[in-house]
Amino acid sequence: MTVVELALYALLLAAVAAAVWLRPVVSLYLFVAGLALHNAVMAALYAAGVRGSTLTAITAWKEILLAVALARVILDGARARRLPFRPGVADWLALAFAGLAVVYALVPQSALGGAASHHTVALALRHDVIPVGAFLLGRSLRLGRDDLRRLAWTLLGTAGAVAAVGLVDVYAVSIGWWRTNGVIDYFHQHLGYDYHGTGTRAEPGGATYGLPENFVYNVGGDKPFLRRLVSTFLSPLASGYLFVVALLVTAAVLRARKVVAGLALVTAAGLLWTFSRSSLLALAVGLLVLAVVRRRPLVLGTAAVLTVAVAIGWAHVFPKIGPTGNWTRVDLVYQHKLAQAQQSRAGAFSATSASEPSLHEHWESLKAGVRTMIHHPQGYGLGNVGQTASRTGTPLKAGESNYTELGVELGVLGAVLWTAWGLAVLAGLVRAGRRDAWAAGVAAAFAAILALAVQTDVIGDPWVAYCVWALAGALMLRASPDG
Repeated sequence: MTVVELALYALLLAAVAAAVWLRPVVSLYLFVAGLALHNAVMAALYAAGVRGSTLTAITAWKEILLAVALARVILDGARARRLPFRPGVADWLALAFAGLAVVYALVPQSALGGAASHHTVALALRHDVIPVGAFLLGRSLRLGRDDLRRLAWTLLGTAGAVAAVGLVDVYAVSIGWWRTNGVIDYFHQHLGYDYHGTGTRAEPGGATYGLPENFVYNVGGDKPFLRRLVSTFLSPLASGYLFVVALLVTAAVLRARKVVAGLALVTAAGLLWTFSRSSLLALAVGLLVLAVVRRRPLVLGTAAVLTVAVAIGWAHVFPKIGPTGNWTRVDLVYQHKLAQAQQSRAGAFSATSASEPSLHEHWESLKAGVRTMIHHPQGYGLGNVGQTASRTGTPLKAGESNYTELGVELGVLGAVLWTAWGLAVLAGLVRAGRRDAWAAGVAAAFAAILALAVQTDVIGDPWVAYCVWALAGALMLRASPDG
């Protein structure tokens, strides 16, 4: 079956790559819709028996299409003997950041105190440079009004569909189905993640693994947990990022129609049911940026304030009305052992209390990352932080925040370049957004993502790394052709 599977995949990929080669902008539509389905499809393929290098080859479709699109715009530029855009500050910062990542990939780990293998370094390099490639692709595209309108509908339609699927799932699909449908093994056996959420099971050697911890919200003690919307992303956070971006772009560029209002309402409900408080606060940040850029402080500023109020109120309301599920006996045994090992109490807490584990862990991780940057300013090298280290068994030097992860990985210079690049892109979008509604919407979405990056690895989500950075590059070029 492996030969047949690869042959069918190769034929489909060749057809799609040909479309991207003829018109690179097609890649944006494929990334927006395709990456929203990526995890669900790959987990389903794993459950159907597609494993190992075959599945790895299939998961590489996104990198292949990005490479094809970049190759086409580079070829067009070579034929025309000119660059597709005039490089500006943001572009040079992007290239400098990517160049630093390549240099660190070549430096021996022993020289920096890191412990990553060559495979881990390769994974980390891909993680760091994909946003650069996506951004430069966006910079090379010239999007017309028709392209932008279709992209807006693709974005909102995808968000509405993902939200609808997720809302049906949390009420109509048993959590037991998720424990047995292959998702646990896909994350653990194929991707290498060591999750210990509900559905915990034991390996022959005694190690345990289960669904991702954030699949559900643990209210403390042995009480039933709250179901969170994970949908096709298989993640409440990744789903929330899509919803935030879609709502902000929609608020800027799409007219108030029944279809738009309906899709936006479903998307907003999906965002609430992810129970991602950081995503709601990021939405408020985006609305404030949009209010400033479009000079509509009363309407959009009020919307931002209401979003913060909803985030606070929802943290108290959702635990009372949200869908619930029960821990398995093995889950409880593992959690009790973990609590004893950490000398912590498994008491109840509220979603806004200081003792809430998620908020506390994010804060502690951020502080630890800053301390590590200060004490080891040269960095530990690629692959020693975040998701890449976690999935490969590499000793973790920093986690959570993109700013501290990149600083611990690429040194203080890496963190400075990353931050400066992000701010330069945002500044360019803000300038463009004063004349162009689409640029304003992407500026708001980009600001929201930069805010989220303070407490999580946003570029570890492929949808964000490809779509948000590509749209940012495209909209900078559209309204500011000289960069």
